[in-house]
Amino acid sequence: AFTAYDVYGIAELLRRQKAGSAIVMGALSPRTRNAQVEMYQNGEVDYLVATDAIGMGLNMDIGHVAFAATHKFDGQKVRNLTAAELAQIAGRAGRYKKDGTFTTLSGGDGFGPMDDNVIAQIENHHFPAVKALQWRNHKLDFRSVGKLVRSLETPTRIEGLHRTRDAIDMLALKSLTSDAAVLDRATNSDSIRRLWDVCQIPDFKKLSNEAHFSILGRIFRGLMSTSGVIEHDWVAKEVKRLDNTAGDIDTLAGRIASIRLWTYISHKSSWLQDAAHWAHVTRSVEDKLSDALHQGLTKRFVDRRTAVLMRQMRRKGELTVEIDQSDTVTVEGELIGHMKGFTFAADTNASNDEQKTLKAAASAALQIEVTRRAKIFANVGFKSLELNFENGLAAPRITWEGHVIATAHDQGAYLAPRIKLITGTMLDGENEELVVAKTQEWLDLRIADKVAPLMNLARELNGEAEAPEGADPLSGTVRGVAYQLMERYGVLPREVVADELKGLDNEARKALRRFGIRIDSTSLYIPFILKPHATEIRLMMWAMSEKHDKLPQIPTPGMVWVETDKSAPRQFYTLAGFRVVGNLSIRADMLERLADAVRPLGQSRDWFEVSPEIMGLVGVSGEGFAEAMSGIGYKNEVRKVAVPEKEETTEASTGEDAKADEAPKAETIAVPEAQDAVENVPVEDAPADVTPVSDDSSTDQTGKTDEEEMVERYFFHWQPKRHKPQNTNRRPQANKTAKGKGAKSSKSGKGGKIGQQRPHKAAPKKDKPIDMDSPFAALAGLKDQLSKKK
Repeated sequence: AFTAYDVYGIAELLRRQKAGSAIVMGALSPRTRNAQVEMYQNGEVDYLVATDAIGMGLNMDIGHVAFAATHKFDGQKVRNLTAAELAQIAGRAGRYKKDGTFTTLSGGDGFGPMDDNVIAQIENHHFPAVKALQWRNHKLDFRSVGKLVRSLETPTRIEGLHRTRDAIDMLALKSLTSDAAVLDRATNSDSIRRLWDVCQIPDFKKLSNEAHFSILGRIFRGLMSTSGVIEHDWVAKEVKRLDNTAGDIDTLAGRIASIRLWTYISHKSSWLQDAAHWAHVTRSVEDKLSDALHQGLTKRFVDRRTAVLMRQMRRKGELTVEIDQSDTVTVEGELIGHMKGFTFAADTNASNDEQKTLKAAASAALQIEVTRRAKIFANVGFKSLELNFENGLAAPRITWEGHVIATAHDQGAYLAPRIKLITGTMLDGENEELVVAKTQEWLDLRIADKVAPLMNLARELNGEAEAPEGADPLSGTVRGVAYQLMERYGVLPREVVADELKGLDNEARKALRRFGIRIDSTSLYIPFILKPHATEIRLMMWAMSEKHDKLPQIPTPGMVWVETDKSAPRQFYTLAGFRVVGNLSIRADMLERLADAVRPLGQSRDWFEVSPEIMGLVGVSGEGFAEAMSGIGYKNEVRKVAVPEKEETTEASTGEDAKADEAPKAETIAVPEAQDAVENVPVEDAPADVTPVSDDSSTDQTGKTDEEEMVERYFFHWQPKRHKPQNTNRRPQANKTAKGKGAKSSKSGKGGKIGQQRPHKAAPKKDKPIDMDSPFAALAGLKDQLSKKK
């Protein structure tokens, strides 16, 4: 059909007689249109009622196309469709190696069968040649408004080209330039170009030209104001007004048309104060309205009860349906499927057509069972909901009693996903609203409970909550640091804000600790949100927001290290509480404890070994442990040393053999409202030089001869980051590599090249104040903390 009135009328008739239909019109948003098409393709309805939008790119399994009319209103007048236009629409029927058919519907307006000549043209693909094309001059003159209008009205002298009639943008230009306020601002080529850009904004509402031109005028005046952007308060007010899913189909369609105007404007980066923010917000509002419109169309034009009755009549009339305690559904004593949550699953051995019939036959009786389950769910059942990530972190599902009932989706709001019932659920009306509300409530409470400090931080940064009594609100540099931490879901590499941290005094750091934020030598994070369930939620929100559909499994709670998946974004491991060091990703808290444990060993200028007990902190040895040490700023060297006669050589446990409960557990850090936790800070006075290994080929450093039994061992040395020396002719002795007998060439851990080294600075001069990140600034507190751990 070719009008919304006809589309709705035919759809209503099909609802009453054929159980309903899907709807496709050009006025629908792409999201709503696609949802309606999916409903038809999935076989939830047998019919589709559409305008000529069906002929533009939709590829569906259609067997027959019926025309309710062969004429349409083209914007200025009612005219008959050409044979080519009819063929474009009729061609939707049939697919490869499958013929389709087309016909007309008889009605009371005198419309009858198609002309035989038109039918022949469609079937044989014989159409009149195109003899003329619509044309408009593209070489525009922006020196003045009058010259711009004349350049748009320039006729063509090329045969076969006809100047197009004035489009909506041309009409908008003539209307706006009749306003003195607009003319006073369109005084040079730049402002005239901007005016023409504004005039080309589409009229999504298509209600009246005057209303559209009024909005365009206000937009242009805002762009030509002193601020150079559209009024922020106006945009916020309009978007807030449209963010409302209540109302009938026409109301929702009108809001979608209105919000699409702001979605279009938000993609003009220089037109708004924060265009990226508004692009995100307007798309979220448009999606919510589109989903609501799809649900409204489905409820109005799809009658499930009628569908059940129609299918029962085709079979044998009323059928007896039973459900046992194991949720098995039988009809007339024969198994037809099972209830899974709020969804009926037909017997997998039946064909597609049989499954539709089986579901319809059981629907009437199942509605009683679904209502019973919905009430149980709303009372206590929702408390047993669980998040399921079998389909990936970006596609989380919510299960009840082992069955998937809904999915979670990112709608643009921070840590506030929205749930959507799965396709095929038998819930409708009040039952559907009840289950959706309780599921959303459960998810919101779970997020609020598991990532409470992060939510509190976000609320204060967004101005939704005030600072506690006696505490100053976050401002200045500390606010910028907190905001970056929030954007990264509570884990922030220290190097990202290294310069900002240098300028933070004790009061500023205390403000961060109010939210449980801990500043370690390589990262800033909130220990409370590194717990397993909180990590799931943060990774889920990040994956949905960034659309990462292929990610590794979340490391099992208690694991000290995992192998790094090179195809995964590094932020995956960072958010999971790990740091990437070469081929391994090691738990951040254990790597920090390793740094604390070996710091005293690196105070001297000598190379040192690490005991198996210290290796046990990260659960790896050998090359893996060398990579871990490289990740915290230590270079390594493999040497051959003699084994004492009574020493039994044993290999340190490898990563595969190390168990989480054998390694010292990371401390549990409470997150009170305010806590002056001692920060882990890097050593600043580590030695600059390294004593080279002896070149004596007859003995090694231990003085043992070649005949003695030798084993390979790792030695380590602190290697801080340094600025380039002013005298480039001298090479630092620390860069020399031992080449004597009994020593291998130095190996640098892979972790040292991927941004995980501990940041260190040169030791402060005596006449300068000690840096807040220096170990001396927190030495007393650090000693107390270590003694308590022992």
